[in-house]
Amino acid sequence: MYTKRKGTMIVGLVLILLGILYFLDSTGIFEIYFDIFDIGFIFSHFWPMILIIMGLTFQYSYFSAKTNDAGVLVPGGILLVSGLTCQLSSLFGLWGYLWPGFIFAVAVGLFELYIFGAREKGLLIPVFILSGLSLIFFFMQLGRASFLQTYFIPLILILGGLLIVVRNRRI
Repeated sequence: MYTKRKGTMIVGLVLILLGILYFLDSTGIFEIYFDIFDIGFIFSHFWPMILIIMGLTFQYSYFSAKTNDAGVLVPGGILLVSGLTCQLSSLFGLWGYLWPGFIFAVAVGLFELYIFGAREKGLLIPVFILSGLSLIFFFMQLGRASFLQTYFIPLILILGGLLIVVRNRRI
C-alpha cells in the first residue's frame, strides 16, 4: 500500500509542476519556447497513450493474478495494439499506411484469449483470417509508398533470392 501511495504522490507532484509551468508560460511571466508544455501539442500527439495505458491495465489485471478470466486480455490486446497503431500514426503521420493495425489489434486480442484461455481451436480461425487480412492490406499500403517501391521491395526480393540460393547450396 505504501508504494501505491508513493507512486500516486509522484504523479500528483508532476501534474502540479506541469500546471505551474503551463500557467507561467500562458501568462507570459515565464516564456517557454518548447512545444512540450503546450497542452494542445501534447494532446494532439500523445492522446493514444490513453488507449495504451487502458490496454496495459487490462493486461496487468490478468497477469498480476487479480483476475483469472482470460477474457480481459481481448480488450487489453485490442486497446494496446490500437493505441500503438495510433501513436505511431500520430507521431509520424502514417495514418494512410498503418490503418491495417486496427484489424490486427482484434487478432492479437483473440490470440491472447486462445493462448491464455481454454485453448479453443475455433479462436484460431478468426485470428488467422484477421492477421492475414491485415498483412495483405499493410503490404498493399506499403506498395503505395514510392521509397518502398524504389528500395525496400527490390531489397526484399534480392535478400529472399540470396536466402534461397544459400540454403540450396547447403543441401
